[in-house]
Amino acid sequence: MTQSSPPAPDPHHRSFWKRSHYLDRMTLGELVSAYFQHYTIMAYLGIATLCVIGWVLVPASPLATLEAIVAALLVYPLVWHLLHQFVLHGQWMYKIDPLAATWKRIHYDHHQDPNHLEVLFGALHTTVPTILVATAPIGWLIGGAGGAFAALATGILTTCYYEFMHCIQHLSFKPRWKWVQFQKQRHNEHHYFDEDGNFGITNYFFDRVFGTFYEKKERPTRSETVFNLGYTEEVAARWPRVKQLSGGIASGHPRRRAMAEQRGESD
Repeated sequence: MTQSSPPAPDPHHRSFWKRSHYLDRMTLGELVSAYFQHYTIMAYLGIATLCVIGWVLVPASPLATLEAIVAALLVYPLVWHLLHQFVLHGQWMYKIDPLAATWKRIHYDHHQDPNHLEVLFGALHTTVPTILVATAPIGWLIGGAGGAFAALATGILTTCYYEFMHCIQHLSFKPRWKWVQFQKQRHNEHHYFDEDGNFGITNYFFDRVFGTFYEKKERPTRSETVFNLGYTEEVAARWPRVKQLSGGIASGHPRRRAMAEQRGESD
């Protein structure tokens, strides 16, 4: 008697983060579940907990702690805007071979497919040092070690908030609150219409300050590089590392690209 082969494994029974997740196919409940299962969020919450323990061991005064928290909240949107505009959208990281893979992971991949959840979250090796440098020194100047712990915890938890709101902006549903709708509209314009503007995630104050804020009606034509950030075939001919890592360059809408791939067509 021949022995039957074992059934093929069900892809839905694989480990949660062994599967790909796309926000345009997820419910809010599925997003919440995925969010708290992702290693970056668990790491952030762990770091914030350690900061609280550190503050308990070497506390700053209540006033200094409050001042450190407020300072971190004020500096965070500015730091994020500058990094987003001049680093993530700067035309220089892919030209430095050791940084090309980092740029691809932390932003190029996200613009290639904005709804792909795995590449939406920041990479810990880039986010944690940045948050530390942006917040802890200010907290230290205000309240010593306790102030540094308070400021760093604020930066870490603010990042958690940014990441969740960023997910919401790519989730396929219309938020009930007007201010979230406003954020979602501006961020979707950044991803699907013109990448050269609306660099804030939850705060567009500095877009207004630096003249990068816009609404779709103010820009008559769609950017041809909105999905590849200016990393075109011509650019790749000179700096090919990102193209090599990506298996090519795609410029069309990610959902239409996926449909074309299913039909066996080229981009």
